[in-house]
Amino acid sequence: MSDDHADWEVFRVPELIGKVAGEQPRIHEFLNRPSMSGIVYHLPVGCRDLQAPHAEDEIYVVLQGRARLRIGAVEHTIGPGHVLFVRATTAHSFFDIEEDLTVLAFFGARNAR
Repeated sequence: MSDDHADWEVFRVPELIGKVAGEQPRIHEFLNRPSMSGIVYHLPVGCRDLQAPHAEDEIYVVLQGRARLRIGAVEHTIGPGHVLFVRATTAHSFFDIEEDLTVLAFFGARNAR
């Protein structure tokens, strides 16, 4: 980001997906501000999601793939177009990844409450 555009940025989904493409789990942080951060996260078929609960509230937007998401004790089948909210410190993970999964994740500021 240049100083000329300190108040805004534009991201293209195909370019973000390209940053994490491949056969291995990958994360690319494309936004890091005090009030919010954003990543694109890729999990190939059959891999394990090893993330731990986060200190921030989180929103996922599923771009590609099919899997299941466990939030606490509840499981959800997810695919493209799903938008998921997970409250800070809540245990969650993707599993049963049927098709390579790529999601955008947005994190709110820590201690925003």
